[in-house]
Amino acid sequence: RKDKLRKPEQTQATPMNAKNATVKTTENAGKAAKAAGKAAKNAVAATSEASSTRIGIVESDARDKTRKVVFPNPQMHPKYGKIIRKRTVLHIHDENNESHTGDVVEVASCRPISKTKSWKLVRIVRQGAARFQAVEVAPKEAK
Repeated sequence: RKDKLRKPEQTQATPMNAKNATVKTTENAGKAAKAAGKAAKNAVAATSEASSTRIGIVESDARDKTRKVVFPNPQMHPKYGKIIRKRTVLHIHDENNESHTGDVVEVASCRPISKTKSWKLVRIVRQGAARFQAVEVAPKEAK
């Protein structure tokens, strides 16, 4: 059974070729490690810009220059199939108090501004329904 599970690359080294076997595996491992390192650097460089910005919904604008932004992340339970509503809440820095509750905003990571704030507002993607002013309707006259 063990012979069937053994990978074809793995061979037993005899005392005569034990040194050569370790040298070859070390060279291959070194080449593979270099290739993996280069690929990882390229992947990090490509995703660092993409992962540093996120789009979410403003949940609270009660504080000055600070907003609470929610990023919903619904996931399906692997066994039962029920949708579990998870979310990430971030405190972001809004220098000019531009965003309001219900707005869809894009945020970017930045240096820590306070204990809980290390994200800043990039732009308002779409204004929320709460920002539109309602049209006043005149009351009906009593007859």
